[in-house]
Amino acid sequence: MFAAERRQLILEMVRANGAVSLRELARVVQTSEVTVRRDVRALEAEGLLDRRHGGAVLPGGLTRESGFPQKSLSATAEKTAIADLAAGLVEEGEAVVVGAGTTTQELARRLARVPGLTVVTNSLLVAQALAHANRVEVVMTGGTLRGSNYALVGSGAEQSLQGLRVSRAFLSGSGLTAERGLSTSNMLSASVDRALVQAAAEVVVLADHTKLGTDTMFQTVPTDVITRLVTDEPPTHDDRAATELQALADQGVQIVVAGAGAGSGGDGVPTGRQPRRDVPLPGQRRTRGGPGPQLRSAALAAEPPGERAARVADLRRR
Repeated sequence: MFAAERRQLILEMVRANGAVSLRELARVVQTSEVTVRRDVRALEAEGLLDRRHGGAVLPGGLTRESGFPQKSLSATAEKTAIADLAAGLVEEGEAVVVGAGTTTQELARRLARVPGLTVVTNSLLVAQALAHANRVEVVMTGGTLRGSNYALVGSGAEQSLQGLRVSRAFLSGSGLTAERGLSTSNMLSASVDRALVQAAAEVVVLADHTKLGTDTMFQTVPTDVITRLVTDEPPTHDDRAATELQALADQGVQIVVAGAGAGSGGDGVPTGRQPRRDVPLPGQRRTRGGPGPQLRSAALAAEPPGERAARVADLRRR
């Protein structure tokens, strides 16, 4: 494929999806991420798109929301790895809330194996993933169906969450920055997500590296409210995403990193500054006796379920 053909296809993908990762662009045009990065720089110089952390977005600052079909095809390997790791945080008999999104849908498929679990959600996709799970109770909010992401929104959804208290909330979004926290492009979705957060003792954000540093219109969870971020390790060349991870850790967010295979696996975060709460950085490894929360990587995600559960319990005890 000639450069002009590649760039036209890249531009069409960004226009159709709103935001696309370099990894996904490279897969579609069947070339390396290095070549795609050059193409994206050339298109940015022409004012046809904007570069973002590990990807490209429509020009004009804040990104618009992609539709569900586009989201479901974006960063699929990363979402799977994140969901595997996040599921290990949930114990038998817990009550949790799970927000709408393609990453939380992946999480729900894994939560179906946790007995005695109660899941409160405004997502039809999350409910569907749990519909036939044995010994898992699903509680759905009321509200108005938003067809673009199969979620219930509006005052009915928010009112149904009043007086609710669960151990933790699992949320996704359109973007995540250290300055504003988690954000989304839709006002109604943001309002329901805020109500979900109010119901939880702690907040776990699920966001792949392409969302790091992306800012969208409506803030859902301020950074100081986020307990833990489960993400994938940024590629070695993605300095902007790595810097955002460092900034989030500096503000006290516990960073949990999952490997997703192709293209990742480098020392994502700069090691010049030590984050608050003694959170290790991607590429660093702690001994089991070390102080503070332990960063968990792809190696942990690949462990047998029994060993992974034991290690999660050990992390909580510390």
